[in-house]
Amino acid sequence: MKKFSLLLAALCLCACAKYQTVTITLPDGFTINARVADTPEKKEKGLMFVTHLPENEGMLFVSDEDELQQFWMKNTLINLDMVFILADQTVSFVAEDVEHTYTYTPDYDIPRVTGFGRYVLELPAKTAVKHGVKEGAQLAFSLPEKK
Repeated sequence: MKKFSLLLAALCLCACAKYQTVTITLPDGFTINARVADTPEKKEKGLMFVTHLPENEGMLFVSDEDELQQFWMKNTLINLDMVFILADQTVSFVAEDVEHTYTYTPDYDIPRVTGFGRYVLELPAKTAVKHGVKEGAQLAFSLPEKK
């Protein structure tokens, strides 16, 4: 059993190691440690199959410029707040408590979230409201250098 636990821990570390992280400061000073999804592969995987996300963790999706973005929430197993952020790091749109789905959810029942911006921050549900994230709010972060 101990060997299995060590192997599982090692696999988790390897899975997380490919993501760079960024610290994002919310309007009330609370900080989020967000995994950076800046490649098609990372964007495709997103937070699929995650069953728990601490309040201070999330994922930041990065595009090259401000654009209309749509997220299809299939296989997202936790409810999320989705924050669309402009290139100047102001919030353009917040979708609160987007419902999770399952692999067997019919496509017509899967939530889709659309907004405009360069970045999209996925947070655990209720985090955005709790920490004052709303349209026009200013966030603060610096992207890590690409490897």
